[in-house]
Amino acid sequence: MKVEPELARCVFASSNPGKLREVEAVLGPLGMTIVAQSALGIAGAAETATTFAGNALLKARKAAQQSGLPAIADDSGLCVDALGGRPGVESARYAGADASDADNVRKLLAELRAVPEERRKARFHCAVVLVMPDDSVEPLVAEADWRGVILAAPTGSGGFGYDPVFHDPATGKAAAEMTIDEKNRISHRGKALRLLADRLQRARSSR
Repeated sequence: MKVEPELARCVFASSNPGKLREVEAVLGPLGMTIVAQSALGIAGAAETATTFAGNALLKARKAAQQSGLPAIADDSGLCVDALGGRPGVESARYAGADASDADNVRKLLAELRAVPEERRKARFHCAVVLVMPDDSVEPLVAEADWRGVILAAPTGSGGFGYDPVFHDPATGKAAAEMTIDEKNRISHRGKALRLLADRLQRARSSR
């Protein structure tokens, strides 16, 4: 499937290079060129919503309005059962507003230090949205989960965020030990992006 001409160039409402690579890997084959918002001089939106989908919409709408292009945004995070679903929508700033990935991982592991392996279940959640610049079309929203277990220590050199401590039981690997293709096949973001692509196809077919 190839997308319509008006979707051939989209802005991605993030400056995270890891996320950009994952989005390009799934949507690039549809004929979509994905441009990071930072390349267009667009700053990120304030993430003030209480849900992943709400934050994704805030980011996409700002990028679409300022670029005049269709915008794709995701909001994703880690929800740990033993922490009551935290860090959730605060995942990127769990250890503070200017926290690095390593800072966030250290805080997470410190909070789980006394939690046994059988209680370290967690899930990554991702909401991906596509918004048109003139708001003429209802936003497309797709959400998906990836379930796993939090490791006691980081492993692997790939990925970003909490990938070094998120273990996928089905493959026996940490997310940071996977290639982009491996991760996209099973990850929350890969699943959500494929759902978005399916909804694009269905929306086109219904016109």
